[in-house]
Amino acid sequence: MLKFVLSIQAIYMITREETGNSFSSKLISWYEENKRDLPWRGITDTYKIWLSEIILQQTRVVQGMDYFLRITGRFPDVKSLAEADEDEVLKYWQGLGYYSRARNLHHAARTVMSDFGGKMPVKYSELLKLKGIGEYTAAAISSFAGNDPHPVVDGNVFRFLSRYLGIAEPIDTGKGKKLFTETAGKLMDRSRAGQFNQAIMEFGALQCIPGIPDCKICPFSDSCVAFSENKQAAYPVKQNKVSVKNRYFHYFHIIIGSRTLIYKRDRKDIWQNLYEFPMIETTEAMTFEELKQTSKFQKFFGQEEALRFRIRKNKKHVLTHRIIWAVFYDVHLEKVPESLKSYQLIEEKDIDSYAIHRLMEEYLEDAAGS
Repeated sequence: MLKFVLSIQAIYMITREETGNSFSSKLISWYEENKRDLPWRGITDTYKIWLSEIILQQTRVVQGMDYFLRITGRFPDVKSLAEADEDEVLKYWQGLGYYSRARNLHHAARTVMSDFGGKMPVKYSELLKLKGIGEYTAAAISSFAGNDPHPVVDGNVFRFLSRYLGIAEPIDTGKGKKLFTETAGKLMDRSRAGQFNQAIMEFGALQCIPGIPDCKICPFSDSCVAFSENKQAAYPVKQNKVSVKNRYFHYFHIIIGSRTLIYKRDRKDIWQNLYEFPMIETTEAMTFEELKQTSKFQKFFGQEEALRFRIRKNKKHVLTHRIIWAVFYDVHLEKVPESLKSYQLIEEKDIDSYAIHRLMEEYLEDAAGS
């Protein structure tokens, strides 16, 4: 096996003979001995393969399995998913986060019914026409369901190939992604594309893990650049740092007898189409006295000094690109103020029937236990 720092030209040094007879065979042999028993493995149902791939985009396998079984239990095929209301789909997705995945899944299911006669497409080019399916997901589905020889490149693949071949090209650039995709394609045994893709992802997930893996038991250690140079932690290389934005949310748990007020977030923002309590967002952290002086607070509650607000909970909620600093207040009212008539008045015991985001869920869990 070649030992070099791979350049954009160097991938063409990986020969077809090496691809089919060495790397792929060794990788697939490892996979057959070590693969996990997962409910979406060894099936040809394109719908369920698609669902599993969408779930696993931003979710650990252990958590994803429960949701896969739960969602397929309610929506066993694309028709049942397409016919459901979005609110119900989001409720079944609740807790998985990245809710645009669920909205896109629902939209795509309806597209399958309207444009593909209710039959899930298997071809790579057709899968790309469905909302929420990009090149990686289309490659995974088409190879797993139809052995279509399109390489998958996810975080696990980036890590494994960058270490194995010493690829110093940053993975978060267009050039880097193109290089890794072409490299994986050169190494792939095209006659066993589905197995190869499953194997290379599984290898990164179980063997070539982040940090310092156990290279002593790795079947590729004798030809791995990173291992030979003791630089496993140096790969993969990233060029850009993710900027994190702080946001400040002030929630009002308004209690009117046995009822409370909620609303659906309908703006294109985090948690779109999920329910929450009335909320004021500020550009910086504020005490309650400072919050009372804002125009938004005045619009909600006016100058009514008799209202009793109690800080119920302070929460820090971390998302990929945002940190939410949330304060929950509870306030008891006798009736719904005119300023809040547009909000939905529900029995508090019925809030579990609505799709809510994880921050709301955590608050309600804490409130129930206090």
